[in-house]
Amino acid sequence: MKLFYKAALFTLLILTSLGSKVIVSKSLLRASVPITLDLKKEFQTIHSFGASDCWSAKFIGTWQNEAKKNQVADLLFSLDTLSTGQPKGIGLSLWRMNIGAGSYEQKDSSLITDEWRREACFLTPDGRYDWSKQAGSQWFLQAARRRGVRYTLGFTNSPPVQMTRNGKAFSAGGKAFNLKPAALTPFADFLVTVANHFQLDYLSPINEPQWDWTAGKNGKANQEGSPAENKDIADVTSALSAKLVASNAKTTVVTGEAGQLNYLYEKAESGRGDQLDYFFAKSERPALIKLPRVEPIWTYHSYFTTCGDSTLVAMRRKTAQLAKTVGNPMLWQSEFGVLGDICGNYNGSPRHTDIKYGLYVAKVIHNDLAVANVTSWQWWLAINPYNYSDGLVYINGPDGTYQKHDNARQDGQVLDSKQLWAFGNYARFVRPGMKRIDVRLGTTSDPVAEASQCMVSAYKDPVRKQLVLVCINLTPNPIALPISGVRVKQNRFASYTTTDTKSLAKSTVSANQIQLEPTSVVTLVGTYQ
Repeated sequence: MKLFYKAALFTLLILTSLGSKVIVSKSLLRASVPITLDLKKEFQTIHSFGASDCWSAKFIGTWQNEAKKNQVADLLFSLDTLSTGQPKGIGLSLWRMNIGAGSYEQKDSSLITDEWRREACFLTPDGRYDWSKQAGSQWFLQAARRRGVRYTLGFTNSPPVQMTRNGKAFSAGGKAFNLKPAALTPFADFLVTVANHFQLDYLSPINEPQWDWTAGKNGKANQEGSPAENKDIADVTSALSAKLVASNAKTTVVTGEAGQLNYLYEKAESGRGDQLDYFFAKSERPALIKLPRVEPIWTYHSYFTTCGDSTLVAMRRKTAQLAKTVGNPMLWQSEFGVLGDICGNYNGSPRHTDIKYGLYVAKVIHNDLAVANVTSWQWWLAINPYNYSDGLVYINGPDGTYQKHDNARQDGQVLDSKQLWAFGNYARFVRPGMKRIDVRLGTTSDPVAEASQCMVSAYKDPVRKQLVLVCINLTPNPIALPISGVRVKQNRFASYTTTDTKSLAKSTVSANQIQLEPTSVVTLVGTYQ
């Protein structure tokens, strides 16, 4: 893709002649990127956009200040609009509830250093279920449902501690799943019982199995977690399938949660890789999709695969191509946040919430949707009290500080972020059931070049005739978007713009005069004819 700079009739070009050189003031230049839509060329059907309640819902959801709790919930779930036309929240369509392993009850003996990263367990050591546990998580689950979130998913980082090999919610070592050999059926019983009680739509039983999740040199761990090999995943999924059928539950299983995208197509030697072939290709193993109550979906996490642009695109292109060869299971990107150093351009630490990070998030979402063809895209920490960049809604202590996050346990300040609103440019408008359609930038689309300049994806609702375009301008200059291939009602779009100073700010634009502000994410909503 090329950005074509041209002089608009209303634009002044200052040309200063210095000898044989002519200098053009770039701030007065406008790029033009012609885009062509094809309503008949359809790709995946969008399922959802979501986020998880780890790790903060346990405390934030039990705050006595109902107004502040509802402020958090509105930012994440609301489909209402303010008097200005700006959305009140980002309207998530899926909510991930962490089903805890019981490290919270173990307190310091859990050997998990941060109490915020310990979770309670509904199953008590004597085999009873205590549904008063995880009260904060339950509050947010119900808040999501009250605001119309369509799907709920329960996921685990570890089996209950009474079922693990070492009695802890993290691994003692090795690659095997931290589950006693005799506890497979009880673990499945536990998950199905929880899913039935809360009427969850989905269960995801194993998270990031490629990582070892062991204690550090000090003998302590950072969070609940367990490794697992592909065989472990298959065994747990099969056990869950049988229990769900036996209980006549409506819940279904989605699995994978690969810690890194390339474990879907390589690293077979680890026993935890080559997952699309292992679970979906024809072989002596029963295909995962043949199990009842198991969705033909594989989930992955987009961490550590976004640097640089050629890698970002190539890995997702390879994944999409392989998925087609093994029966075309749906792909979900089920966890992402800003972690570690990324190309020297972004970093998880310290906390960043500006438009630079919002643009980066939008860029990753775009490539997961438009290159990997995922049907669902989900974020990691919906609520974040940390001095880190992997949150959507941020929490400070009552005094406004956040370097020591423990001061927000009972009360605090609620803040938004550009990660939240840039995600909202997708989640609020690209609704479940919409179909992604073809869009070409310039004469020939080039996803790698677009990833550093301008990206556009398009979606349609064939019932309501609604058309949604999500546009990302990574450049410091405005970009004009002449559109062809479609006509919209009244030749107008509703436009929702996120910049450093705007958060889904609404305006109305003519379909033949669309202009993206510098460093912005813009969603255009219209009715096609």
